Amino acid sequence: MYTLPLLPCALPTAHIPDDVDLQQLASSSVDKLKTLNEDDFTDDAIWRDTFAMTGTLRTFYTKKSIAAAWHATCKLANPGCFANQGQPSIFRAHDVAWVNIAFGFHADGPPATSCSGSFAIVPQKQGGWKIWMFRTILEQLDSQPNVDYLAPVGIFSHATSRGPITNGVNHASTNGAQGNLPSGPNPFYDCVIVGGGQSGLSVAGRLKALGVPYLVIDKMKRVGDNWALRYGSAKYHLPFERTFLADEPEYLPKDNVAEGYRKWVAKYGINIWLSTTLLSGSWDVEKEIWELKISRDGEESLLNCSYVVFAVGGGSQVPVTPVYPGREKFRGLAFHSTDYTDPSGWAHKHGIVVGSGNTAHDVVEDMLACGMESVTMIQRSKTFVIPVKHYSKHQARTYNTNIPTEVSDRITMTTPNAVGRLLFAQLLHGLARSEPEWLDALEAAGFLTDRFGDLTYALSHRFGGYYMDVGASEKIGNGSIKIKSNSLPARWTEDGLEFEDGSHLKADVVVFATGFVGNMRIQAEELFGKDVADQLEDFWGLNQEGEINGAFQPLSHPAFWFHGGAMAPSRFFSRFIALQIKAKTLRVPFSIYRETPARNEVDIQT
Repeated sequence: MYTLPLLPCALPTAHIPDDVDLQQLASSSVDKLKTLNEDDFTDDAIWRDTFAMTGTLRTFYTKKSIAAAWHATCKLANPGCFANQGQPSIFRAHDVAWVNIAFGFHADGPPATSCSGSFAIVPQKQGGWKIWMFRTILEQLDSQPNVDYLAPVGIFSHATSRGPITNGVNHASTNGAQGNLPSGPNPFYDCVIVGGGQSGLSVAGRLKALGVPYLVIDKMKRVGDNWALRYGSAKYHLPFERTFLADEPEYLPKDNVAEGYRKWVAKYGINIWLSTTLLSGSWDVEKEIWELKISRDGEESLLNCSYVVFAVGGGSQVPVTPVYPGREKFRGLAFHSTDYTDPSGWAHKHGIVVGSGNTAHDVVEDMLACGMESVTMIQRSKTFVIPVKHYSKHQARTYNTNIPTEVSDRITMTTPNAVGRLLFAQLLHGLARSEPEWLDALEAAGFLTDRFGDLTYALSHRFGGYYMDVGASEKIGNGSIKIKSNSLPARWTEDGLEFEDGSHLKADVVVFATGFVGNMRIQAEELFGKDVADQLEDFWGLNQEGEINGAFQPLSHPAFWFHGGAMAPSRFFSRFIALQIKAKTLRVPFSIYRETPARNEVDIQT
């Protein structure tokens, strides 16, 4: 169930004069942290804690619930030493406004940590100010290395080390934090990370920064092949400085992404075994040790570790393909987009793509560019289309060359999802209303648009159902790419697909851009068995608080984490997985607060 629209959340409308005394507001607001109570919050206040007070990811709604949860978690985390950080500022977006006030604090725990937080305060009609949005964030473990800094190795530093650690060959020292790596026939690591893409590499870098012995295993032959073997293009960053240069194109070709990953692994000396597949895993309850059976370059062996991070891809790499009767009759090519690379040899043929998300649009554009006789997209449901220029206006508020990536991540990724959803809608829906012509053209071509869709729903719950328009919409609007949206496929024929309304489309190639399962728990059960899977929450979708299920946070199993999703959360939340694991290796694990205090009634005007 998609919970965000049901949660008590609304953006505050307020008039905040430019000459308001921000410093005085900041001082008085932070002073309240020592004695926070219901009266300090608006009725519809929201508190999101990112591992600082609750030991996990939690969002609390309304002043009654927040005050009770704050008092309870103070007994667990023992916070103090509250102090202002940075300069307070005013946030404005149309008629929405609040004052941002940042602060830092220390938590005695255990474990002892440094933390940060912020208030979004709003003026009250009766005078004074109250807290509307409250954030607390775990920063570092006391007396431990910095999870956000890793010294480069080899030619990237002044050290005498020599490069990355690939396939067990140590080409680099570890900047002094990690020490000697395990060796022998059955080496033991504190943590094994399954998957060497964005998510797995991010966790690896964070663990190395903290001095935790780790190993990444990946089935690919080269770092970055999870991108190099795709068809698409994108531009993303890994932790620690910028992975890609500012003068590179915003939408980076896939080979550049792959090369960026390889350079990052070399720069930081990441310990990774390539051409290595996990065959199975088992958990020894008494010894609290994982035994992993792997195939490395075709030879089977065993690995032992204390903790597993499962980072095999947010979609679990299990494709979903609709089944229509008569497949054996079709004489052409038909396959899922996971097997698609390029349209070589398809010129002058007839192409069909089933699906209307990002991948589907990319494939139909490729088909058109290669000179196919006809290109048709079969749309099965409405699609939320977002022109990339519109999305960029939202992203540019925080992601730009003036703000370090890690700062942008912290601002964006710690915002409560219910608030982020409303901020997205405010901007994107406003632009859709003011510039309707491109949507009108799509609908005239038969494309079913969700004009005022919910991007948070698409990204965090459905795991699809949207298109970030980088050019295909114009080709649909002008008729170059045909749309079939008024009837679903019913059966295969020798030369195409017949539909429920009796119509027929000729095809030599049919590509199913119909997505993936989107739940890594299914793949985990296949590899680790039912006993382990029964202790794992489902991965992805939103829970009753609007937090993503199963991702980044402690699961019911004490030594297993899921990590995946879009690039920014993969990059940012990797730090918290690493901090959780480090705390466990120190035998001072985080205390987890799982209670949900009752909420007060709130009248939300939407």
